Amino acid sequence: MNRYETVFIVTPVLSEDQMKEAVEKFRKFLKDSGAKIMHEENWGMKKLAYPIQKKSTGFYHLIEFESEGQVVADLEIQYKRDERIMRFLTVRLDKYAIIYSEKKRSQKEPVQAAQ
Repeated sequence: MNRYETVFIVTPVLSEDQMKEAVEKFRKFLKDSGAKIMHEENWGMKKLAYPIQKKSTGFYHLIEFESEGQVVADLEIQYKRDERIMRFLTVRLDKYAIIYSEKKRSQKEPVQAAQ
């Protein structure tokens, strides 16, 4: 089993509930495919570097998960079929990236708890 990180951009014309529904669709797909979700972050609405489909903003969401390689291929097909997804990127994390992301999360968690 490899660890992967996927980031996708959801179109900004959706309401908050519709955006959460889109994210839940992909979370459910991963769980049904046997993937183990390790971490998840909602980055919220951000300005895009360049317009995509005549839109200058989008909702960003990150999911870090462990699974077999075929699950990633199936997930990307699901992204392509969903018209709410503007862009996506999935990468396999090597051991150094895993250590870095866990270290970064452990440093960030006490700051969030203090707020």
